Amino acid sequence: MTQPPNPFGPDGWTPDRLPDLTGMVFVITGGNSGIGFETARELLSAGGEVVVLCRNVEKGRNALKKLRSASGNDSVDMIAMDLADLASIRGAVEILRARLTKIDGLINNAGIMMLPRRTKTRDGFETQFGVNHLGHFALNAALCDLVEAAGGRFVCVTSIAARLTPGLPFHDLMSEKRYSAARAYANSKLANLIYARELDNRLADQGLHARAYACHPGYSDTNLQSTGPGALAAMAMRPLTKIFSQTAQKGAIPSLLCAAGQEVEPGGFYGPTGFMEMTGPVGPARQAPGAERASAGFELWEASLKYTNAQWAIFDESRS
Repeated sequence: MTQPPNPFGPDGWTPDRLPDLTGMVFVITGGNSGIGFETARELLSAGGEVVVLCRNVEKGRNALKKLRSASGNDSVDMIAMDLADLASIRGAVEILRARLTKIDGLINNAGIMMLPRRTKTRDGFETQFGVNHLGHFALNAALCDLVEAAGGRFVCVTSIAARLTPGLPFHDLMSEKRYSAARAYANSKLANLIYARELDNRLADQGLHARAYACHPGYSDTNLQSTGPGALAAMAMRPLTKIFSQTAQKGAIPSLLCAAGQEVEPGGFYGPTGFMEMTGPVGPARQAPGAERASAGFELWEASLKYTNAQWAIFDESRS
């Protein structure tokens, strides 16, 4: 299939197109390392204010020092939050709501990858699905009015791995009947993609000002490939990473486009456009086959509400 021309030109969208972000506030999960760190650094460099949400306090504090030094912008703070614990999310939300009156970009970046054995979050969810999707769903619901107040953006960072599953197994979202490290990861990242589209549809249908976007970083060299998979899987991925990967800095470009780029299309999905979308100039990304079923968004939304007991203050649910 021939790739259509990139609307951003042969070099794709690049961070030098970011506008002046002075006065704009961005909240990012996992902003202490990898793609999240690079996203935060660029937003700060463009004048934005950034709040990093991360689980490890020591790593978060170290990241703040590096972010301030690299960007020349001191407007960055950190709040401890564990996406695997709904109580921790609620605690972080309380702090955020006490400090902020709006959020211009809520970037769902943090994630875990290919845990070798099935484990559960504090609330009993399969860990990859719980952290990568349900934790972010609960966080977004709790902060949705602050994003709407800014006419802001929800950004969902998915993965090309979303194409490795034919569709979400709604009969077994928690992988209780069958667990595969790769399949559970693919399901969680497909959920990110489906959720972004469903959220944007709901925002538009109810005439709200906020919008939702999805992006993927291609195949970027971060600690995700080494800290999540088991030893054998991590070893197998190492040569692939050397040959096919790009830097975390390049992997952050789609997130930056979705968070603050002026050229995004409503409900857009963006990522690298090179070989198998692993690297290359950033532009519109191809949808995963598993995201094409029209009812998947509604089913995922209803399941996510049931699991998390989240409430979206900005929605008139009678119209959903």
